[in-house]
Amino acid sequence: MTTEEKTILAYVVGVAIGDGNLSNPNGRATRLRITCDTKYPALVERIRAAIKVILPKNKVSIVNRAKTYIDISCYSNQWELLLGWQVGNGSKFDQNVRLPTWIKADANYSKKCLKGLFETDGCIYRDRSYLMASFTTVIPTLARDVEKIINSFAFKMCFYEIKTAHKLRYNIRISKNTDQFLEFFGIKKD
Repeated sequence: MTTEEKTILAYVVGVAIGDGNLSNPNGRATRLRITCDTKYPALVERIRAAIKVILPKNKVSIVNRAKTYIDISCYSNQWELLLGWQVGNGSKFDQNVRLPTWIKADANYSKKCLKGLFETDGCIYRDRSYLMASFTTVIPTLARDVEKIINSFAFKMCFYEIKTAHKLRYNIRISKNTDQFLEFFGIKKD
């Protein structure tokens, strides 16, 4: 795999951890399915194109599920190895999914992975005219991985643990220099 392909894979890993799941519905091949809101057609195309670079011979399908969301789907028995978690071993929470070591060890891969995470499990919004970005997860190791990446690039963030009825939820919020943060990581919710 070339450096460029590995950079794109880091983005796909972030997207998959954010809004993806693995299954093996036909018993022959693992399917990665990423659910995306239909109001973000450019994001859907970025994800589809990135998967196509990683697995150029595999079909990448866009399936309309409802008026408000679609699934981007691709079958391959390489997904478990590429993503680092398994079909049939429970949810990403149960498997304590975290960022692969090869991503955390390289600044460029970390940036692309974080972009994928924020574009799927993150949000960009205004609070009293201030631009904010946040990322939410229930996986503690993933939250700490994201925190370390953000800190490694010297951006200031707030880290919150929120008790819910079932699990702790981890929120990471960027409220200072948010424009620079979004530009630096290339995060776009469009």
